[in-house]
Amino acid sequence: MGVPLIPLAIVGSEESYPLIYRVRAFSKMLGMPFIPITPLFPWLGPLGLVPLPSRWHIIVGEPMQELVGLAPGAAKDSVLVNYLNEQLRSKVNTLVQEALRARGHAFVGGNVQASK
Repeated sequence: MGVPLIPLAIVGSEESYPLIYRVRAFSKMLGMPFIPITPLFPWLGPLGLVPLPSRWHIIVGEPMQELVGLAPGAAKDSVLVNYLNEQLRSKVNTLVQEALRARGHAFVGGNVQASK
């Protein structure tokens, strides 16, 4: 109670391990949901599991004012919770789009820009 909800967007982490295919055969025996096939794994062995260098952009949004003054029992109101969920999704989506525009190419170049 009384803790602000702050939207956050992270862009670039998905390029660290680009996934080509998911092998589900034998993965349960290894205790994994799937075996990843990436541009470097399994061809380079364990070295192929090293993440690729990529530029990450993290944008922190403004705290959600929609939560100010809500009573603790408001969490039981499913209509209100769905509304706040959609508000949060919209703000995060806006931040992700802003980060994608700011970052440029995923692996090379691009300027790091701070945003408010």
